[in-house]
Amino acid sequence: MAATSCFNELNKYLKKGEHPIWTAGLQRILCMQGGDDDGSYAKNSEAPASALTVSKPLLVEAIQSMKLLKLELAAGDDDEQQLDSLRIADLGCATGYNTLATVDLVVETLRHRYKQEAGLDPEFEAFFSDLPSNDFNSLFRSLPPFSLSDHKRRYYAAGVPGSFYHRLFPKGKLHVAVSLSALHWLSQIPESVLDKRSRAWNEGRAWIDGAKREVVEAYAKQSKDDLMAFIRCRREEIVKGGMLFMLMAGRPGSNRPEEQIGDPDSRAKHPFTSSMDQAWEDLLNEGLIEKETRDTFNIPAYMRSTEEVEEAFEECGGFEMTRLEYRRIVEYSKEKQQEWIMDPVSYGRAKANLVRATLRPIVEAHLGPTLSHELFKRFENRASQDLAMLHKTCFYGVIIVSAIRK
Repeated sequence: MAATSCFNELNKYLKKGEHPIWTAGLQRILCMQGGDDDGSYAKNSEAPASALTVSKPLLVEAIQSMKLLKLELAAGDDDEQQLDSLRIADLGCATGYNTLATVDLVVETLRHRYKQEAGLDPEFEAFFSDLPSNDFNSLFRSLPPFSLSDHKRRYYAAGVPGSFYHRLFPKGKLHVAVSLSALHWLSQIPESVLDKRSRAWNEGRAWIDGAKREVVEAYAKQSKDDLMAFIRCRREEIVKGGMLFMLMAGRPGSNRPEEQIGDPDSRAKHPFTSSMDQAWEDLLNEGLIEKETRDTFNIPAYMRSTEEVEEAFEECGGFEMTRLEYRRIVEYSKEKQQEWIMDPVSYGRAKANLVRATLRPIVEAHLGPTLSHELFKRFENRASQDLAMLHKTCFYGVIIVSAIRK
């Protein structure tokens, strides 16, 4: 659904005091910004790329530690015996280089193992899955041509639209499932957070870092329900001996849920916190929006701890966890940070583009295109004017999980 029509539909329900877009209907608008312009996810996925760099050796190690799965033989067209294919899924694939690099890595690592250890050269199927609002057209335009004879694409590709909090594949379909930088996004905003009569009403904030206890508890419950739904679905879809590899935004185990970001500098500089709330406040103070418009916008993200992830796996069963760890990733290199200090306007523009890439579809659904543009302009100004913030170093926390289907 286009952002403008989502905006019109949202306004219709707001007049009734209802918020279906932010609850059950969120998956219709939540997506990374498509296309390939300056505000697209493809051009602003440096942080996920850094996470991929960190996780790459761990993903390879996880694949290397798997037992080779027995491949069934099937009759070919000429009654020749042919190997069944290995099936891989990237869940929450978005668009751009990162998802293609991830699938290439999985395919080449598995292919090398089968050739070296079993003398086999199986075929591969790769499923790119995300919400229907994802820009699948851009993703598939970026796919290299299929070829088994050179270093181009060595797998058959397909798109699978749908929420990974629901079943996406038949039982026992997948051999490897990967989800990178996606599972911190929730399936919906908790209804109590959108209810003005509730103690969980998230007044004056766009997100939950530093929010009151009732708000954070509502998000934490939604996060737990979502993660358990994800694990249960993958438990059905992954073959025994298959692997699930996950990387998601997370927080240190020592931090309480209301402390979503690891340290004060990172908390102040994170795109979901200070500059975001200030930009909304600017629109309100300038008379461009009503207070309720600001208060009913909430970013549907939650940074879990390793303890919360472990608890969900233990309750769901079906997997043996082989890795569970928390790591910190620096936002920018020291060289890039010095460049931003010398040119704060460019920093503000880059920061605003990052936020556009991740939040523009849901902001437009809430405000409409014109006010959405005004919000990101205010955000850019706030980010570029805070010179003290430029000297702070921001770290993103990630949780890395690998698990084998029992």
